Formats: sequence, structure tokens, C-alpha cells
Amino acid sequence: MKEVVNCQAIELGISDLKLKGFKVYEITGDLSKIPTYNRRDYYKICINTSKSLIHYADRGIETDGTILFFGNPIIPYSWENISTEFHGYACVFTEEFLKAGDRSETLHESPLFKIGGTPIFNLSPEQKVFIDSLFVKMIEEQATDYVFKDDLMRNYINLIIHESMKMQPSENFFKHKNASSRITSLFLELLERQFPIETKNEPLTLKTPQDYAQSLAVHVNHLNRSVKEVTGKPTTAHITERIINEAKALLQHTDWSISDIGYSLGFEYPSYFNNYFKRLTGTVPKSLRM
Repeated sequence: MKEVVNCQAIELGISDLKLKGFKVYEITGDLSKIPTYNRRDYYKICINTSKSLIHYADRGIETDGTILFFGNPIIPYSWENISTEFHGYACVFTEEFLKAGDRSETLHESPLFKIGGTPIFNLSPEQKVFIDSLFVKMIEEQATDYVFKDDLMRNYINLIIHESMKMQPSENFFKHKNASSRITSLFLELLERQFPIETKNEPLTLKTPQDYAQSLAVHVNHLNRSVKEVTGKPTTAHITERIINEAKALLQHTDWSISDIGYSLGFEYPSYFNNYFKRLTGTVPKSLRM
């Protein structure tokens, strides 16, 4: 028997995931409420057929038709279903569960989950049939007592991942070439891990290149050289852009006061936040409020 659940219930709590490290389910019905824009504690692969608006990081992505979506614990997102009907399948899992299969790289380094990517694939009818069949098999196996079920689940997840990687040009995939590439990747990952801001009472702690260098146990000059060499932009530019993007998200997706948003981003006084935001965007924070 297939397990059919409401997407909201899955987003609000997955007890099986904490116990087993994975959960697979079919989604059907109408989503009338927008899931909260936040970061999850798990990885997610989802196929669905509907018209949707996905708020991913600081972007809004409209989809219409069948898509395959990859979500990770670093990038915040929410999913608004525009269609009157929604149908699909999803699998959520922890990195520890998948790494038990002896994967050599972390999921953070995977082309499908990496920072800065757009993890949404439009599927052809043939691709939809094949990916759907994998999810159906996973749901069926999930209900069995097969002793090697976890290994089988990991194989299915990896098969979906590899089928998706085949949809992208190989030049989009990369491995770290040197120490500069590696330290830059660690910096970008640490930067993303500071967000989203989930409480207005605990201000952002890592705000300068020195803060990040200390957390990464490297000299700030080494960090700055590496980041500039790999990305072409200074470390401060990455930090500034991410703070501004988070400020925009909080202004658009929360009802926090502007002073609370400024404080959560590390600005002691509202005037400091207003001046910082205006200098970098050319407008005041209040202009982003609906």
C-alpha cells in the first residue's frame, strides 16, 4: 500500500527520518498554505507535476509541468503550489544515512546540492515515468523487512542523483583543484550556514573576514587571497552580498520590525542598518515591505 501524505505534515515533523535516516512518500492533494521559508535539517529530492513558485535562497523560481527538485540543509526555501492539484513523490534523508554507503565526497560538494546552483530540472514525459518508477520502488521497499533495505534505498537515491547529473553538461561539475579552491568552498559553505536567520534575538556572529578566518583556523590574508583567486571577488563582497540577500528575504517573508531585522543581522542600531542597506542597494529597507 502506498503511503500518501500531506506535504505540510511532512515539512512540520518527520519522526521516521530521525530514527532511520530516510523517508520516502507520495504527495497528493491541494497545498493552500505556503510552507515556511526556512532551512531544513535534511536533504530532499522531490518530483512533482504542478504549477508552483519556489522561493529558493533569494530567488523566486516559477515552474509549470513536471520538475525534479533537490533541497539541502544549507539553502533555505519554501514552496507555493499555484495549481489546484498537486501530485508527486519525495524522499528525505540525512547525509549520515547516504554516507554510510562510503561516498567519497560530501553532499555539500555534489553538483546537485552545491551553493549557488539551481537544483531544479524540467523532466520530459519519458524521464518522469522513469523517476516516478524509482520512487514507487522505494516506497514499496520502505514497507518491507528486507535486511539490506538501507543499502537498497541508498542505491535508489544514488541512481536518481546520477540520472539527474546526466541532465547537466559535464563542465558544470567540478572537484577542488588546489588548496585555494578547497578553502574557498569551506568559506562559502560556512557563510551559507549562518543563514537563514531564524530568531531576532540572537544577532549574526560572523560578520567580517577575520571572523570567518578564525572559524576556519586559517590566516585572514590566506582566506582573502584564496577567495579572490577562485571567485574573482573579495571576501567582504561575498559577506556583504549574503547579508543583503538575507535582509531582503527577512523583509519580504517575515513580519519582524525593521529594527529587529537589523539587530538580527548584527547592526546594533537601526540607523546603521538603514544606512548600510541604502548604500548597497540604493533604497531603504522599508521600500521592500509590501
